[in-house]
Amino acid sequence: MALLELEHITAGYEKNIILRDFNLKVERGQFVSLLGSSGCGKTTTLRLIAGFSQPNEGRIVFDGKDITHVPLHRRNFGFVFQSYALFPHMTVFDNVAFGLKMRKVPKEEMKRRVMEMLALVDLTGFEGRYPREMSGGQRQRVALARAMVIRPDLMLFDEPLSNLDAKLRVKMRVEIRRIQQELGFTAIYVTHDQEECFAISDQVAIMNGGVIEQMDSPAHIFNSPNTEFIARFVGFENFFDLTRRGGALQTESGLALKVTREVSGDRFRACIRPEDVVLYPGDTQGENRIEGEVLVTTFLGRNIQYNVRTAIGEFVIRAGQEQAYSVGSRVSLELSANKIILIRS
Repeated sequence: MALLELEHITAGYEKNIILRDFNLKVERGQFVSLLGSSGCGKTTTLRLIAGFSQPNEGRIVFDGKDITHVPLHRRNFGFVFQSYALFPHMTVFDNVAFGLKMRKVPKEEMKRRVMEMLALVDLTGFEGRYPREMSGGQRQRVALARAMVIRPDLMLFDEPLSNLDAKLRVKMRVEIRRIQQELGFTAIYVTHDQEECFAISDQVAIMNGGVIEQMDSPAHIFNSPNTEFIARFVGFENFFDLTRRGGALQTESGLALKVTREVSGDRFRACIRPEDVVLYPGDTQGENRIEGEVLVTTFLGRNIQYNVRTAIGEFVIRAGQEQAYSVGSRVSLELSANKIILIRS
């Protein structure tokens, strides 16, 4: 049985329904991320789990117990906020110890647990400082220590790294993953950053319009998206239609294409990433090749991006600088058979 289950949840604010018949399962010890654009329902989901709000319909089950209407303070969950939410008038020690004081933990045990947590987040020696005397990354580590020191049954992260610069975000996501693996706690992490999410998660739930479009391992979602929305979300930019005729997959113009990873069905929306299309000069022949004309070239540093018009639509291709093509050049696009993904239409 899953540690956490959200069953047929409907939730929103007044007449604005955000989640409809929403379902989610999280296994013990997993690091699960909720990923999606603003307004997709990921923060609403986290607030429901934390106890900040309650659903209109459905129930939330944790470790076999219905906690749908259990108040926030009776759920032993740790919460790390986007804004850190540290007490500015308290030292680092007192900030981390706050939850233990509320639970009336004996002073000696409290001191030991706080110092253990500060060591874990590499802040030994900072216990006497105030938040204003620390960097953003250090303050976020204090917030992490404060959430973990109570030994929560579940850790909840609400875009905790969005206020940090890019380099520090990478460092902090590694630290969060390291600590989670070391302690083995279950975590739910909300973010809109795909790279961050894929780097630290065991399972990713990509949300769209209040539902989960796909939930799977990062690698499976990246390589085998279930829907066009997911495919676009994870970097596929070239889409075209294929129909099975007489056992062969053909474009609307009648071009037969080979696809390594076939699926059952007769009509598909096919997709391929820009970096997986190979460009050749002129109208050269070959398997899975289609003629085209370069419309736009964009220099991207290591690569050049080409927008190419073909008989089955405009393609975006990213290629190295070894062979550059100018606007108006005739080229051939090779759509690698093992890189084409089929989505049932």
